[in-house]
Amino acid sequence: MLSDNEIKELVSEYGPRVNEGRTIKQIIADNEIPKLAGATVLEGKVSDSVFSDSLKTSAGVPIRLMFRGNRISTHDVNRGAIPFKDQVLAQNHDHMLNLVKDTLGSSQFEVEGLLPSSTVIPAENLKLLMVENVQRMYMAQSSTSTSLFQHWLKAQEEGLSEFEYAGHEIEINSLSPNGKLPYLMDTPSTKDKVDRTIDPPYLIENGVCTAGQYQQIRNASIMAFGIVSQYLREKGMVLVDTKTEHGVNTANQIVAADELYTMDSSRFWKLTEDGSVMERDGKPVSFSKEFARGMVKNTDMQFSTEQSNEIAVRYVVGLQHLTGDAFEPDLRPRDQRIIESTNLILEALT
Repeated sequence: MLSDNEIKELVSEYGPRVNEGRTIKQIIADNEIPKLAGATVLEGKVSDSVFSDSLKTSAGVPIRLMFRGNRISTHDVNRGAIPFKDQVLAQNHDHMLNLVKDTLGSSQFEVEGLLPSSTVIPAENLKLLMVENVQRMYMAQSSTSTSLFQHWLKAQEEGLSEFEYAGHEIEINSLSPNGKLPYLMDTPSTKDKVDRTIDPPYLIENGVCTAGQYQQIRNASIMAFGIVSQYLREKGMVLVDTKTEHGVNTANQIVAADELYTMDSSRFWKLTEDGSVMERDGKPVSFSKEFARGMVKNTDMQFSTEQSNEIAVRYVVGLQHLTGDAFEPDLRPRDQRIIESTNLILEALT
C-alpha cells in the first residue's frame, strides 16, 4: 500500500501530466480514432459518452463508450480537475462491479487486456431509465438539496413533528445527524439539470418506468446494498448511502449503467474496532466526495491546485481502504491512454 507521503509525492509530481489532454470530442474531431468519426458525443458533468448508429459489436449490439474524466462536480457545478480521479474511480467501480454484477446485472463488455484503471468503459448502449436510484442507511449530514438531512432540517424549521420524503413518512424525532435510519430507504431522484427527490408513484405516473421495473430495481438494489455492506464491514467500513443508474438492454433486461459504489456515487464511513462509526472533529471519518463539497465556499468557486491535490490524495487513500490493494497509477499521458484503450476496445468488439 502506498503511504500518505508517497501518494502526496505521486500527485504533486504527476498531477499535471495525468490531467492535461484533449476532450474525447476534440480527439475525434482531430481524426485520432477514425472508427468514431461522425459519432455523437454527449458531454456530462464528469464523464462523456460516445455512440452512433454504426457503432455496434460484431453481433449487432449497440455500443456506448464512456470516457471518465478528472472533472469534479459539486452542487451541480464543475469545480475543476482532480489528478488521478478518473483512474481511482475506474478501479473503484471495477472492484465493486465484481461484487454485485450477478445481482444488478451490467451493461459493460469484458475486453481482454483492458486495465481496471482504464478510463474508457465499453458498454451496451442501453435504453436508460431516467431516474437516480438512491439507497440510504444513515442520514448523513449533507449540503446537497436532495439529501434527507436538508429535508429534515427544513421540516424542523417549519415546526413539523413528521414529514414526507420520497414516499416515506418520517417522524422528526426518529432521526439524528449522521444517525442510522430505522430501515434501508429507497429515495429516488430525477435526472434533471438540477436533481430533485421524488416518490416512486411519480416515476410510474410520468412514464419514467413501470411499477414492475421499479420493483425490480428496488429489490435488486437492496440485495446489492447488503452484499457491499457485508464486504465493507470486513474492511472496517460501513456503506452509508449510494446512487445507481439503470437501463434496459437489447435482451429486455434491466441492468446497471454507469458507475457502481464509487466515492462519487456513495459514502463510506470508517468503523472503530467495536463497530461504531469513527469520528474526527465530531464528524464521521469518510471516504466520499462529501469532503470536497465541504471545501466549497461560494456558488461558482473553482478548486485551487493545492485543493485539487489534497482531494486527489483523499481519493487515492480511500481507494486503498476500499480495495485493500495498493494504487497502481497509469502514468501515460491522458491522450495516449484514451486513444490506446479505445482502439483496443474497438478492435475486440467490432
